[in-house]
Amino acid sequence: MFNMLRMDLRRLFKSRSFYIILSVTAVLLIMVTVMAYAVADPETMDAMEAQGAEITESDRMMSEYIQNMSQLDLMHETLGSGFLLVMTGIGMTLFVNGDFSNGFIKNICCIVPRRRDYVCSKIVLAGIYSGIITVLSVLLMLLSPVLIHMYPVPDSSSQILWYVLWMWLPHWAFALMALALVLLTRNTTLGIILSLVAGSGLTAVLVSALGRLLRWPPLEQVFLAAVVKGLYTPGGGIAPTGFVLTCSLVWAAVYGIGSLLSMEKRDI
Repeated sequence: MFNMLRMDLRRLFKSRSFYIILSVTAVLLIMVTVMAYAVADPETMDAMEAQGAEITESDRMMSEYIQNMSQLDLMHETLGSGFLLVMTGIGMTLFVNGDFSNGFIKNICCIVPRRRDYVCSKIVLAGIYSGIITVLSVLLMLLSPVLIHMYPVPDSSSQILWYVLWMWLPHWAFALMALALVLLTRNTTLGIILSLVAGSGLTAVLVSALGRLLRWPPLEQVFLAAVVKGLYTPGGGIAPTGFVLTCSLVWAAVYGIGSLLSMEKRDI
């Protein structure tokens, strides 16, 4: 398994799709930061109003709110929206599907007949993939505001590291969803669609609406998009880590077992 993991890592760092995902993530995060700076800058707001734009009291309040944000507040407003879930799911889908689209899986299973080793290698790779995207996104959200002279209230290094850890776990579990879907369908379509829908929180919203009609318990709270969104609250800090850990482990187990079954039961 470890030889296969080393091979996967070499392929990952040579993969064009990996760098495209990182580039798109970086560009979008920088754009969001620039937009936040434009809204937070009083001079920009005054200039927009002078040019005829309608600036309401709520716009002024939003501007003041952004000015008073801490680093973690600003970070989670962007990363906690489900944006990273979408990028992680799509990236993992494209990478794993490459084994099937180019026939590489046949060579792998010829050299390593135990398909369980293949799945275990991909599970570890999903953790590395999601970890790279999470860490680089956090670093970018720390550095990009400084480059445009936007200075959120600093948080301690320990708080930021703690946030990175608990953000990484549900993103790892979400990457395993992409792995399971590719091994089940052997194409990228369903994986990309569900990454967009589930990562953006749409499935949690639909389940919430259905639950209110049928008087179900709040099942949407355990969805990974909801876990990520509720991971951090301004002034309240990081959510109870036991809940985040439990949801991440349960979903990782479901998707991991699904991946193993899909790989074992289906022909290559």
